[in-house]
Amino acid sequence: MLTTSPGPIGIFDSGFGGLTILRDIRRQLPQYDYLFLGDNARAPYGTRSFDVVYRFTLQAVNYLFEQGCHLVILACNTASAKALRTIQQCDLPSIDPSRRVLGVIRPTVEILSERTRNGHIGLVATPGTVASKSYDMEIAKMHPDMSIASLACPMWVPLVENQESASPGALYFVERDLRRLMERDPDIDTLILGCTHYPLLIGPIRTALPEGVQVLAQGKIVADSLADYLQRHSDMAARCTTGGTVRYLTTEDPERFAPLASMFMDTPISASHIDL
Repeated sequence: MLTTSPGPIGIFDSGFGGLTILRDIRRQLPQYDYLFLGDNARAPYGTRSFDVVYRFTLQAVNYLFEQGCHLVILACNTASAKALRTIQQCDLPSIDPSRRVLGVIRPTVEILSERTRNGHIGLVATPGTVASKSYDMEIAKMHPDMSIASLACPMWVPLVENQESASPGALYFVERDLRRLMERDPDIDTLILGCTHYPLLIGPIRTALPEGVQVLAQGKIVADSLADYLQRHSDMAARCTTGGTVRYLTTEDPERFAPLASMFMDTPISASHIDL
């Protein structure tokens, strides 16, 4: 049985990238308690089927609910693309209609009208996120006058996780992929980094992009959206504890998780192991 007592805000990712979201959320909303869960033992999600991503994500969400979270952020584009809608519509009504699960795609799409000058949007993301067409559908719904060109970049996450973000190899793959994307639509003026790992490649990305193309990293966008959500939903804000703490959980060996997680968070962290 789920507790009704206030608890931390849950942040879930399949691996490490969601830590870039948590980092910016904590900067903006330091008063809240956070519980981060990385399913590192089963990462990456980007090449997995819809059914598998949905099943894994639901297991993580249920675990965070059991730890007292009333609000969970899917800080993962693949989980947001392949699992969020089903969890919101089919699972939450029976689990607990008062709890909420939010993703990273909708907040990103919502601000496009403030950023683009010509309505030509580019997206780089994992194969799973691109194949889901979640960004295409959200943009068509919110901004029917905009166009989107997408490219899956399967090499980018391994580059980040192997701490090769500043290497010549990273620049090679980033330049190659962005050249392919710009060939699909040379008029792109706004690029969505549709994977939470990609901000760690911002140097090569800016080097490879034509001058004037704006880059949208999701951390600050999601943090702004969460702050607005909690301001508009005082009942949910009251169910989120405010001790200013953060705990880290991983399905991997914590000794393997901590060093890379510390790089993403820009501060030393320690973690505990859990099984889903």
